[in-house]
Amino acid sequence: MDFNLVTKLESCFTFVSQNADFLKFVYYSHVPTAILSLLIGFFVYFKNKKDLVAKILFAITIAFSLWSFFDLAIWTRYDSRVLMFSWSLLGILDLLIFTLCLYFVYVYIDKKDISVGKKIVFILLFLPLVVLTPSHLNLSGFDVANCEAKEGQYFTNYYYLVGLGIFFWILAVIIDRYKKAPKGNRKQILLLAVGVELFLFSFFITGYLSSAIDNFNLEVYGLFGMTIFMSFLAYLIVQYHAFKIKLIGAQALVVSLVALVGSQFFFAQNMTSNVLTGVTLVLVGGIGIALIRSVKQEVERKEELQLMASKLAQANDSLRKLDNAKTEFISIASHQLRTPITAIKGFSSLLLEGSYGEVSESVHGALNKIYISTERLTNLIEDLLNVSRIESGRMTFSFKAASIKELLGELRDNFLLIAKNKQFYLDLKLPETPLPEIVMDGAKIRELVSNFIDNALKYTEKGGVTVRVEIRNEGVVVDENGFVIPEKKSEFGKVVRITVSDTGIGIPKEEIPYLFKKFSRGKDVSRLHVGGTGLGLFVGKAIAEAHHGQIWVESDGAGQGSKFMIEIPVVHVA
Repeated sequence: MDFNLVTKLESCFTFVSQNADFLKFVYYSHVPTAILSLLIGFFVYFKNKKDLVAKILFAITIAFSLWSFFDLAIWTRYDSRVLMFSWSLLGILDLLIFTLCLYFVYVYIDKKDISVGKKIVFILLFLPLVVLTPSHLNLSGFDVANCEAKEGQYFTNYYYLVGLGIFFWILAVIIDRYKKAPKGNRKQILLLAVGVELFLFSFFITGYLSSAIDNFNLEVYGLFGMTIFMSFLAYLIVQYHAFKIKLIGAQALVVSLVALVGSQFFFAQNMTSNVLTGVTLVLVGGIGIALIRSVKQEVERKEELQLMASKLAQANDSLRKLDNAKTEFISIASHQLRTPITAIKGFSSLLLEGSYGEVSESVHGALNKIYISTERLTNLIEDLLNVSRIESGRMTFSFKAASIKELLGELRDNFLLIAKNKQFYLDLKLPETPLPEIVMDGAKIRELVSNFIDNALKYTEKGGVTVRVEIRNEGVVVDENGFVIPEKKSEFGKVVRITVSDTGIGIPKEEIPYLFKKFSRGKDVSRLHVGGTGLGLFVGKAIAEAHHGQIWVESDGAGQGSKFMIEIPVVHVA
């Protein structure tokens, strides 16, 4: 046998024997991390065979596992030929891992392949290593004393320099995409950035320092960066369903725990250690299987909930469309009804006035009933039209400065005859100081206050109705249930408050929240008035809110009368 070869073999064998304790740590750093990365890469690829980002991740794990395999061969073999061959491939695998990580970041964040231009840049950066790997510029010789290859300075500096450039390239891409991404996607990008950059940094810095100070023991620690990277990916899979996978995070966690526990067999010194490791492995495996089943059940439940939520959203959408169709139908029908009703009302009025000649008392009574019914129907149609306008956002207002005193005076005159016929009083009480003009839609406010007075007269058996006007320096704030919030004041300052109080049937407190809703009426009102629709107060609330005002009701209970109030800011620009 050649004497030099024997010398080399004996030197390497001596080196391996002297570093037996450290080699145990080498196994621990190389084998579990390579297995873990391969398993996650395989699972992701298996679940998404047609997905480009899954293929790239699988390629990263293969390249890393090959690097770990060849580096482990360097540490554990004492044949210089095996050492030289394995060592010669580390540089090209180094840069391949960095390049694939950059490719992975682009595709994962952008959800599409990179441009041809970027691929050409990748190839040009990678090409020198492909050409020079078999040459002496990569490895110039073998150091028998230390049982290691002699690295070419230019070759080594090139792939470390390009690797450092790719590290900052990835950082720049992530920062750019983070700034442009919606808030909901930023956390995913941040987690990906931390995982990838920690892996590449640990892999780069330990490798570079090992070559720089000629102490390759440091290089072993860099491999744990892959475990960190895989952990971040597992979290992305579990939390954000990355790669469209839901169970792989739990599966990868269990497999990694089993791999880490199983790797302890490499360090076991006796039978007791082997038994303890075996028992731990069985326990971890059993608990892991239970965890996977639990996660699977959780995923299935979430999918069922998502399906139900989707169906509910579709049902709500259908109901919304039906509601819009209903509103449109009411609007069209109301418009179509208003024309004949107006004609009936008009001709009834002419007949009652004697425009077509005198009519008998019995006919006059029938015509009067027709007129009253058409008046009621006209009001109903107007309420329906207002509701459809409110719901469709087509309610229009014409704001201008007007006298609230004149408006209330006209309303009092209009209802005075009705009150006298029922033997009720109808009082209008104005403040001593002159009332200012306020910016309002006079027709809408007239409709609102008219509805208050009309309701007060309808739901009163004896007594009467009082309309009071006040100027207040502060307005109130009413909650969603129709009650005044004592500790809050309106932001508009001075207001005009109109109060319509009656001595009628009153309103139980528990019914007040329902009064201003569509088609809602009190429980006891039907015994006095059966023709109400429950739309007037709903429309009135919308009118008040359009004036930046408030509308509410107060009552001490059944039989205690009621107070309906509206506040309108004195200064209001529409």
